[in-house]
Amino acid sequence: MSWWTTLLGGAFGFMLGGPIGALIGATLGSSFGGTRRRFEAGPPPGYRREQAQLAFFAATFGVMGHVAKADGRVSPEEIHLANRVMDQLGLGREQRQAARALFNRGKSRGFPLDDVIDQLRSECLRGTNIRRMFLEIQFQAAWADGDIHPEERRVLRRIAMRLGLSEADFIQLERMLSSGTRLSRDGPTLDDAYETLGVSPDAPDDEVKRAYRRLMSRHHPDKLAAKGLPEEMMRAATERTQQIKAAWDTVKTARAA
Repeated sequence: MSWWTTLLGGAFGFMLGGPIGALIGATLGSSFGGTRRRFEAGPPPGYRREQAQLAFFAATFGVMGHVAKADGRVSPEEIHLANRVMDQLGLGREQRQAARALFNRGKSRGFPLDDVIDQLRSECLRGTNIRRMFLEIQFQAAWADGDIHPEERRVLRRIAMRLGLSEADFIQLERMLSSGTRLSRDGPTLDDAYETLGVSPDAPDDEVKRAYRRLMSRHHPDKLAAKGLPEEMMRAATERTQQIKAAWDTVKTARAA
């Protein structure tokens, strides 16, 4: 039984309490007719992983809506961009319906951002890599129009802090993702390639190689899945590894010239 089948079957009441459980119940319970049933014999095998995946999915789109509303309004362009993210993640029709409902809930006044992030971290974000991946998805959504509003950046920084990431981590991640976005959109440039890898142009070869291998390891789909990344979001991790590989190839070619 996948986490998605579990959600459609109405078992999310057993899986999650707290603010994320409330978020799911408020947005999806009526849409999918969940019965909030509980298992008398306890959860079936693999349920802990499904619980983490459900928490990640719900928090991703709820928080995405909150970030989009950070500047005071959600424009038609931002809604279109949220749909583009759903396209990039390869969501099916029912998953898109759920994601939109969660996104809209995240826009509402009083969305408990800190509580949602705290529960998410408790449920499935014990590893640094999966925490970074969550923040990367939020950055990519905010950056989909090519710019980040100062209020959006403020909220993203707050999310990073709740996730236990340092200010240095936040700055480095923003630079790397910005360069990676340009790398995908405009084609690789050497400066963007170094930014994507998080190293300076005068770094020695072995340092560049270590940075490349570290980034590829952080975004390895199997490792992220084991930490709670839903299968439907593997495309974001895969696209990120492609950006990292393109940056590495660009730097390697330039250094060999």
